[in-house]
Amino acid sequence: MSAQRRGRDGAAETPVTYGAIGGTQALDLLQYPPHGYKPMERSVRIGSGAERWETSKAALMSWGVQRGAGLKVTNVDLGTGEQYAGIRYSDDGTPVGMRDVGGTESVYNDEGEPLIANGMSAVLRTKVGPITVDAPVRVVYVIDDPNRVGFAYGTLHGHPASGEEAFILEHRDDDSVWLTVRSFSRPASFGWRLLAPVYAQVRKGITAKYLRALHPINAAD
Repeated sequence: MSAQRRGRDGAAETPVTYGAIGGTQALDLLQYPPHGYKPMERSVRIGSGAERWETSKAALMSWGVQRGAGLKVTNVDLGTGEQYAGIRYSDDGTPVGMRDVGGTESVYNDEGEPLIANGMSAVLRTKVGPITVDAPVRVVYVIDDPNRVGFAYGTLHGHPASGEEAFILEHRDDDSVWLTVRSFSRPASFGWRLLAPVYAQVRKGITAKYLRALHPINAAD
């Protein structure tokens, strides 16, 4: 997978197509989603122990969930790392400021692929029946805490949906490892709104595949 970094002049050329950037971090997302958007949250236990945690982290931050769900990750652009920082929330869900963006230096995995970082964009390609659908996204925040890592991306122009999707991995106190997918979305255009039942089924099916993607049985394939 090839990737490139844009210069500063290109950083704002393609803004995300929704307003509530970082909204997947809100603790009350399911009760109070952005107006007009449908929220979703699903979690699954994918194992336990330090080895499972480290293996899952490495996969998650190199598009392993998306690839494991059958999506092709294309047109990766490293960005500048400075487009979005994301909002920090307190334990009661109150916004308390912006997350630190960190440096713009890219980090790579053992295969030489850049790990997911703030401002990175990509096109996720999938099949819906006989139709190939390209879904451009941009990473809007990254979580890198001792026992909690993940990221969220927002939709760009050309995506069939409008909204944000987050993938969060947790190493809990009982040594179990959990993956949570949170999102809010709606069809992006009149045409997709006409196909709302199809859109809902596709979204449900892809989410189910996301939750299976890091399971040890699937990871071994």
